[in-house]
Amino acid sequence: MEIDQGLIDWIAECTAQLGTLTKRAMMGGATLYLDGHVFAILTSDGVLRFKADAVSDPVWDAEGADRFTFTFDDGRVSSMNYRRAPDDVFDDAEAMLRWARLGLEAGLRAPKKARKAKTKQ
Repeated sequence: MEIDQGLIDWIAECTAQLGTLTKRAMMGGATLYLDGHVFAILTSDGVLRFKADAVSDPVWDAEGADRFTFTFDDGRVSSMNYRRAPDDVFDDAEAMLRWARLGLEAGLRAPKKARKAKTKQ
């Protein structure tokens, strides 16, 4: 599936006060960043999901936002710390900003991945 550029533009417009939006291709979808900090993903089936963690989970649970799950070829089911965007984010800029901010806060709390050291040759 091709990424919905109109949706990306809408997210960028609504979240401009939080930072500059960039994206990176991810398994047919995209990982979304604000000033280099992950805050959301757009899955290959076009679903927008915001980053979540133990701190923000109660807010997402209260909203009824389901967790991102996927099934491996062998039938195992796994999940990631991303929650489905509430429907109001698609037509309410304040809602987009509020939920994106919650995702950004979770992204800022996430442990930083160590970079692999380059070996000299």
